Amino acid sequence: MNAALPAIVLVHGAFVDGSSWRAVYDLLVKDGYRVAVVQLPTVSLADDAARTRRIIDAQDGQVVLVGHSYGGAVVTEAGTHPNVTALVYIAAFVPDKGESVKTLGGDPSAPDLPIVEAPGGVYFQNRATFHSAFGADLPAADAAFLADSQVPWGTDAMAGAVTEPAWRAKPSWYLIATDDHMIPPSAQREMALRARAITVGVAASHAVYMSQPRAVATFISQACR
Repeated sequence: MNAALPAIVLVHGAFVDGSSWRAVYDLLVKDGYRVAVVQLPTVSLADDAARTRRIIDAQDGQVVLVGHSYGGAVVTEAGTHPNVTALVYIAAFVPDKGESVKTLGGDPSAPDLPIVEAPGGVYFQNRATFHSAFGADLPAADAAFLADSQVPWGTDAMAGAVTEPAWRAKPSWYLIATDDHMIPPSAQREMALRARAITVGVAASHAVYMSQPRAVATFISQACR
């Protein structure tokens, strides 16, 4: 590992766990980065942000914080940590103060979102449409496994409001997935513009970090350097 480079902390989104970062993780480690992957319960935004801060605390020196999808809200809340020098959003939500994933278009009641409610106040993606909605450019077998191993998403995670958005004080980068069927690319562009983020577009689904890990790892490396 190259101690001169910042550490990278990867934060997953709703419905998946940290193992979904494996391909990006492998590429970044090969390039000499110290990489940590947060495992979120996705029960509440406050708890997920606290867990992310503990992972940041465990790193030696500066940290570049990376979030996908709902993970964008988590890094926005946790990124005020003094060791975080930059934020990287991968097809992610970027809430402002008082906003949540729900207010930015992640409301499960929206007719065009393939999200279903389950007992206990948690949500899942509709298994029947998971492949086309979450990762149309993933192999069918991989998408089926992700659909069958979903992590429940809690109401307090979906509707948890950001208290102090880190992107207002720290440099941000945003990778837009231009074939995304979960977060419209137009909404991604608006959030990236508001955050004054350095932006690139990649022709990929919402699961861009799994379908095109090299493009994502390269983008993260640019933010680190």
